[in-house]
Amino acid sequence: MGFLKRVEDRPTPQSVYNWRVWVFSFIASFASIMIGYDSAFIGGTLALPSFTKSFGKLDASTSGNLVSTYQAGAFFGAFLGHPLGHFLGRKRGLLITSIVFTIGAAIMTAAGPSTHLTPVYVGRAIAGMAIGAASNLTPIYISEIAPAPARGQAIGLYEVGWQIGGIVGFFINYGVLQTLPSSVKQWRIPFAVQLIPGGMLMIGSLFLVESPRWLLSRGRVEEAREKLAYIRQLDVDHPYFVEEFGQMQAAIEENKIKAGGDSYFAPFRYVFRQKHLIRRLAFGSSLFAFQNGTGINAINYYSPTVFKSLGITGTSTGLLGTGCFGVIKTIGSFIFILFLVETVGRRRLLMISSSGGAFAMYYIAAYIAIAKPALHKKTSIDGPGASALAFFYIWTCFYSFGWNPLPWVYGAESFDNTARPVAQIFMAASNWLYNFVISQATPHMFAKMGYGVYLFFASCMVLSVIWVFFLMPETKGIPIEEMDNLHEKRPQRHAHRMVMEELRVRAAENRGEAVLANADDAAYSPSDAASTNGKEDAMTQVKINTA
Repeated sequence: MGFLKRVEDRPTPQSVYNWRVWVFSFIASFASIMIGYDSAFIGGTLALPSFTKSFGKLDASTSGNLVSTYQAGAFFGAFLGHPLGHFLGRKRGLLITSIVFTIGAAIMTAAGPSTHLTPVYVGRAIAGMAIGAASNLTPIYISEIAPAPARGQAIGLYEVGWQIGGIVGFFINYGVLQTLPSSVKQWRIPFAVQLIPGGMLMIGSLFLVESPRWLLSRGRVEEAREKLAYIRQLDVDHPYFVEEFGQMQAAIEENKIKAGGDSYFAPFRYVFRQKHLIRRLAFGSSLFAFQNGTGINAINYYSPTVFKSLGITGTSTGLLGTGCFGVIKTIGSFIFILFLVETVGRRRLLMISSSGGAFAMYYIAAYIAIAKPALHKKTSIDGPGASALAFFYIWTCFYSFGWNPLPWVYGAESFDNTARPVAQIFMAASNWLYNFVISQATPHMFAKMGYGVYLFFASCMVLSVIWVFFLMPETKGIPIEEMDNLHEKRPQRHAHRMVMEELRVRAAENRGEAVLANADDAAYSPSDAASTNGKEDAMTQVKINTA
């Protein structure tokens, strides 16, 4: 079921890429549909005339607080996700988060003019806690069930789910504005729709198969073997299965020894006593800082304000433009997962994403600085305004296949089994912390900085190109058990090539074959050695001794 050729560290049966990997990954990604919808619908709902009629006109501080309450809950929920996943497992942890989210959504839906905004605040805080825990558990679960050559695509489904939820969230407000009169029902429907993805995850989680890696970490070896064989659609005595299961088992036992046991706090001690893991945590966190530095969450949460800054007036027109923004992001996510992540790789995609996005943002800043659309309001958008809108959508294209999914992919795949749960806490918490900062700052930035907002976001993207080029190793196709080895290589921009060569040689050794020391000389054969004069040292053949 592979979409394109993948980078494999050893011969891999095609049955490994079977439908179960994708179905389980997509079910787990119902959590990201919840996240995407909740992130997208709120800005448009707050802008509905019916919402203003029910609760009064919201100032910058109130709207910022309504949006950021969700991020604050998600920040703390990211930490709560760890005990859920550690003690109860990934499957039951996701079930619990769906139940809590549904409760929060129901509380929000019960709000009305007589209750004021209190239920909205409370419900968003509760839903946010569930979201934070789910954003911790879902990438972990997917990374633990997916084979390494397809791991980026599988985790990419998490981002696709996010965009599916987002596109519904963006268009729901346009739909109710066009079809319903201005009433409590008009704004209550967008709040009630949250119950749908919450229910989808609640039901879907009952059909998930528990992570074999988690089962191994709890000492349930036979159950882990059974579940992995089911996911891979291989017999337990198949050579690929035996090798993969043996690697998992050996890595988990080794990590338990390194961590000093399998207690709840052992992974925390393991991570924070090792500088290289702390550096990796800091780098993963920085990716979420740069992700927010692209401007994405300013647009997600305050899209009507963004379109107004481009000279697009009217609630309906702004909401339609926001919906188109969601469509482009969704298409970009599908392109990412189908064609790019396992071919182009993580590093290159991030640098391309930043370069194109920065150019588009600089253009928008120049347009606003010169045309001053806020001071020259028009009933319809003119040519220069249309070009600025086009560059906004160009920015969306570049963002959607790079910075949109890749920080999550990197955070989920760059740590071994002992460190990953702790790392995912800080990856998820970093995302929600920077979200919180942006949601608080954006209304004030647009009020005081004008076109400087777009200059700020463009400059952040330029800086991220340098950051990624020098500090980020490529992770595509690297088994999770080899991530420490990958991050130890210097320079890091060449680490992927060095590790893949080591894996190639090691796999050949295990098969009792003779291989070349240099991966670039893959076409070189022993017969070439006889006809090559003076190049034996450069193209050394590795002789494998097998017992």
